[in-house]
Amino acid sequence: MAEALILAEALISVLLEQLASITIQQVQQQVKLVVDVKKEVANLTHNFQAIEVVLKDAEERQVKEATVKLWLDDLKDVSNEMEDVLDDWNTEILRLQIEKQEKEAGNALDTTKKKVCLCIPTASFCYGQVGRVIFRHGIAIKIKDLNEKLATIARRRQDFNFQYTKSATEHIERQKTTSFVDQTFGRVDEKELLVRKLLSESNPKGQSPLVIPIVGMGGIGKTTLSQLAYNDKRVQENFKDRIWVCVSDPFDELNIAKTILARLGGNVNSISSDLDAFFECLQKSIEGKKFLLVLDDVWNQDYMKWANLKLHLQQKDAVGSKIIVTTRKEEVARMMGAPDNTINLKVLSDENCWSLFAGIAFANSNQDECRNLEPIGRDIVNKCKGFPLIAKTLGGLMLCKKTKREWQDVLSSKIWELDIVEQQVFQPLLLNFYDLTPMIKRCLLYCVIFPKDSIINKEVLIKLWMSQGFLGSVGNKEKTMIDIGESYFNNLVMRSFFQNFKKDKFGDIKQCQMHDIVHDFLQFLTKNEYLIVEGKGGEARVKLPNKLRHLTIMFTIYPSPFSIDHCQRLRTITTFNCAISSLSREWILQLKCVRTLNLSHNLISEVPDEVGVLVHLRYLDLSENKWLQKLPDSLGNLVNLQTLRVGFTDVEKLPEAMGKMISLQHLDAKNCKRLKKLPDSLCNLVNS
Repeated sequence: MAEALILAEALISVLLEQLASITIQQVQQQVKLVVDVKKEVANLTHNFQAIEVVLKDAEERQVKEATVKLWLDDLKDVSNEMEDVLDDWNTEILRLQIEKQEKEAGNALDTTKKKVCLCIPTASFCYGQVGRVIFRHGIAIKIKDLNEKLATIARRRQDFNFQYTKSATEHIERQKTTSFVDQTFGRVDEKELLVRKLLSESNPKGQSPLVIPIVGMGGIGKTTLSQLAYNDKRVQENFKDRIWVCVSDPFDELNIAKTILARLGGNVNSISSDLDAFFECLQKSIEGKKFLLVLDDVWNQDYMKWANLKLHLQQKDAVGSKIIVTTRKEEVARMMGAPDNTINLKVLSDENCWSLFAGIAFANSNQDECRNLEPIGRDIVNKCKGFPLIAKTLGGLMLCKKTKREWQDVLSSKIWELDIVEQQVFQPLLLNFYDLTPMIKRCLLYCVIFPKDSIINKEVLIKLWMSQGFLGSVGNKEKTMIDIGESYFNNLVMRSFFQNFKKDKFGDIKQCQMHDIVHDFLQFLTKNEYLIVEGKGGEARVKLPNKLRHLTIMFTIYPSPFSIDHCQRLRTITTFNCAISSLSREWILQLKCVRTLNLSHNLISEVPDEVGVLVHLRYLDLSENKWLQKLPDSLGNLVNLQTLRVGFTDVEKLPEAMGKMISLQHLDAKNCKRLKKLPDSLCNLVNS
């Protein structure tokens, strides 16, 4: 619903900045777009500015007015197309910078070599003087066509009588770090009950592990309660092997078995893709072991699937193994046949809910501020209905607000009246979300590329944001972008969008996770542009949305990824728990607009030369492909590449042509035991 506005709102500010630089770059680089584009750029800027001032009103009205939603969809499409065109232009500028540097250094390539040094995916030729003229002409024509579309959209805004709002300058406020993220209230009794059940030796020898279902509504704290027990010292001492699996929907026995085996240290890539083979290995892995297995967020009500998995978790010799199952459905608990062991989780008491909320909202406030805002705060907490996730979410929202007026605005927001929101808990999340700046919204939405329950590395996440242009446009220094990314991340932490933090010895967050409800919420907002596909590959034809921009591939056992020939506007492809071993030339050539390509933890042994055509690429991760020994020389064509990760591979050397990758800022080649030296050409890079 809101994804159209979110992207358009953030994109417009970036596009205005980039449009302003086009004429400057033409002068500085002594290039022209063949067609006089100065007038077109001025018109584009005018139209974007005219639209920008009505977006706030459009945001509020799109929820209930379908025509406004369609208008925003059209705006988003044109904005995305414009961003791609400007990326082509900026890439041309980078190419010219490389050529200029080579000439100044007296290392200009001879005419024959220049013809093959760089290809741009929007042109079907290698660069020569004529080719450049044709390419720039194509950019100018695209700008002219998009300007006509945007002018029509700008005129249509008048049909809605939008209220005008002056666009605010984005201000990044560095929040003070607090410890509220780890606080839990009102679950002491439930935790002790669960720990007693886990430590009990009551399940008879020879029978299946004891199943303990935890049942409750979404956002009520089932996962948190499981984590409290899972990490309890007594439980850790009682179970040498502890395995946590996020199940979600659908219930896939093969994926669950693979995850359990991987957690137990098994090599899942060496096992055939047959379910029986995995189950056989699973039984051998748990034989004689006392284990604790958590199956988090189970929806499946198909008894045969559960019975099949349970059968292969049975043990003959071990006593005391336990399985915790968290679920929102009573039917799931009944299906598992453990009525006496079920824990039905209730909502928090009003006072516990207030304590959780206040501990976050007033973390940086003095006593006078707390007393002044408490009456309104109590009214806000009444809307939590005892849900800890809502209390934490609203606490994170109010942490950033200091006046009675701001608190009253939240209490009286129209969002509380929405009846189209899929879940009650989405209302406070939506409030918190709309309070973010446009660029931080984009960063948060991008986190949906990670599957549920993923451990998210903060440093990697910030580099991914950077690769998508969420931390600034062309010309920003890397340090500045990293600092901005840190600020954005901290803002999202303070607002309780992340949880389960792992910190270094200095107390800085290194890793985090996202609550499954928050993940559901982000999927709700991005369902047309972000997609996670499971278990597909090889010759499979997967129907993808035409407007898909970000794709995550999971659990494919096929040696090659599935075709995406009808979806060529993708900007992200990332894989999780896959076993891809080959990349075809044809598949690589389908990725014309990709900026982020994560193929880590696969079985890839060779990267095709065609990867050099992906000149929009900013982030390339080939790490943990243990059979990868060589990278193609064409890698040097990736003039936009900011991050290259090849750690934990058998790469013996890096291409000398990498000296032309003038945007490279991060090279991760740790644990490449065969790599003896780096290319001398890397010394020429300003960012290295």
